[in-house]
Amino acid sequence: MQAQSDSAEDLEVLVVDNGSPGESASRIAARHGVRAVRLPRNAGFPAAANAGARRAVGEVIGFLNDDAIADGGWLASAAAALEDPTVAAVGPKLALAGRYLEICLAEESFFAPGDPRPLGRQLFSATLGGLDVLAYLIGPGIHQVETRAEAPLGRSRWRWTTGGEVPFYAPLPEGSGPVELALNGEIVRPARVVDVVDGLGSYLREDGYVGSIGTEQADDESFDSWEERFALAGVGLVSTREVLEKVGRFEPRFFAYYEDTDWCWRAQLQGYRLLFDPTTTVRHERGSTSGGVLSRRAHFLAERNRLLTLLRNGPAAMAARETWRKWRGNCDDGVAEVIPRFLPRALCERAVLSRSWVLNPREVAERWAGVDLPAQL
Repeated sequence: MQAQSDSAEDLEVLVVDNGSPGESASRIAARHGVRAVRLPRNAGFPAAANAGARRAVGEVIGFLNDDAIADGGWLASAAAALEDPTVAAVGPKLALAGRYLEICLAEESFFAPGDPRPLGRQLFSATLGGLDVLAYLIGPGIHQVETRAEAPLGRSRWRWTTGGEVPFYAPLPEGSGPVELALNGEIVRPARVVDVVDGLGSYLREDGYVGSIGTEQADDESFDSWEERFALAGVGLVSTREVLEKVGRFEPRFFAYYEDTDWCWRAQLQGYRLLFDPTTTVRHERGSTSGGVLSRRAHFLAERNRLLTLLRNGPAAMAARETWRKWRGNCDDGVAEVIPRFLPRALCERAVLSRSWVLNPREVAERWAGVDLPAQL
């Protein structure tokens, strides 16, 4: 976390030690001459962000995850944009850590019976400099890993490409020289080496889900303009003390996931704008502090917190529809079991939050639901 006082050169850096074992984070901060805010246990990202913001002395406050690195202009660029009193927060371009090989296979797509996905090539192996990277391929041109236990050795795990020359990306090992990529044992020449986008702000779907704009696409000039967004990721979000006090704290009950969306939705309801800043980049090691983006705990928190965000901020019809769908859907994420416990409190919180609304939830949803959706949605 960084806070900026009146002078652009006067920066305060705070490390929030979120219950690290043996206070290791506090000791590292002391070794670098940085002030630490110690929490006795891991209270989650929103509680840690709130604790840091309370202790910061500056007027401009930026939040930076422990798995992210910001470039030098991050805070100053946001501070300039925040001089506009209608702007609640500014978010940088988020890029995945490391660089990637871009792969484009010249193959036509086809459709298999009973499978709605476009399919190209079936990949049983992908190695980069001898390392197995099949599970780490990302991008719009590759489908998820599939497995079959009874398959012959070497063919129990595979991924389909989408075909149609849609690109996908292979992560380069850190500090590596030239390396060869082999798909199914065949050397493949990459199109180029690129940075890959993690997110450029968030879009809102009609069902209340949010997603990251530009995720897993090559970073190029199409992402180089300032834009207003529905929401911004907490990774690298910059706001002001005044706005944080008016919009309110991040909801600590969320622990992780959707706390940034909930905060941004509240800012929208209070009539503020949220800006994506393309001039600064924060590199993010996605999911490294949560057990991985696909862990069962992460999935439960994301699904629960999406409903909480809707109940607190969304149009009543959308919130009711999605809560009922989750309740009746027999999902295996565990959220249906806890709905009776959190529903009454969430509705009480909505009543309190509504006192500060300048816009109603329907107006915000009409402005943003369906805007900036990726083409495949």
